[in-house]
Amino acid sequence: VDFSRCVACFDCIESCPELGINYKMQFKTRARPETNPIQRRALITAGLAALSTYYGRGTIAYGSQLIETSKPTEIPEDKHYPVSPPGSQGIEHFVNACTACHLCVSACPTNVLQPSILDYGVLGFMQPVMDNTLNYCNYECTRCGEVCPSGAILPLTIEEKKVTQIGKVHFIKENCVVYTEDTACGSCSEHCPTQAVHMVPYKEGITIPEINESVCIGCGACEYACPTRPFRAIYVDGNETHAIAELPIIEKLEEDSATEDFPF
Repeated sequence: VDFSRCVACFDCIESCPELGINYKMQFKTRARPETNPIQRRALITAGLAALSTYYGRGTIAYGSQLIETSKPTEIPEDKHYPVSPPGSQGIEHFVNACTACHLCVSACPTNVLQPSILDYGVLGFMQPVMDNTLNYCNYECTRCGEVCPSGAILPLTIEEKKVTQIGKVHFIKENCVVYTEDTACGSCSEHCPTQAVHMVPYKEGITIPEINESVCIGCGACEYACPTRPFRAIYVDGNETHAIAELPIIEKLEEDSATEDFPF
């Protein structure tokens, strides 16, 4: 078997008339390298320091300004459903049709698709899920639906993808750096492709995010961009069944009625 091309769909087992193909677990034993106790202690200390830094602070660039939070957030995200890939129609269809071959995971250009553990329950073990803490779904990308061999992710046109709502945005004001630290941010609004997240006046010339769930497609760009840790101020909760988002209202600039001819 050429394992570089195998997607572990197991169709070959049922198709072989002689039952000549089977799968079994194989464990390889390797010699355990000797580890210096001092080096081990230094490695553990460095790891703990890195974790404390991650869960206590967040840093992200907003325009030319570097936003760095110093206060850990206390209100956890209230997520009810995982976010399944666009084109999967919803969690039930995806879990029933997906073979966990991970072709979509390999093809995803932003690596937002990751193998799940128990996000879909025991029956959905290792099936891909959108992890917006690692990245977000590109607004015009339909790659996962193009490579899916089982129909778990149905192909979408770019126009269909732009209105497919795989989840909805939620905002926790008490976690936002604008509220906790009286500082300007706006990273979530800057990354939102549909302006489901936009900034409104807050106080003393500072703006704060405001959300419009009806135009949100659940791409997760806002969640990925949010600098607060360990809990984000803005996040996407998955739709159990995918929906159609409303088209964003694009305001047109008023044209000056007074036109002047060129002097030459």
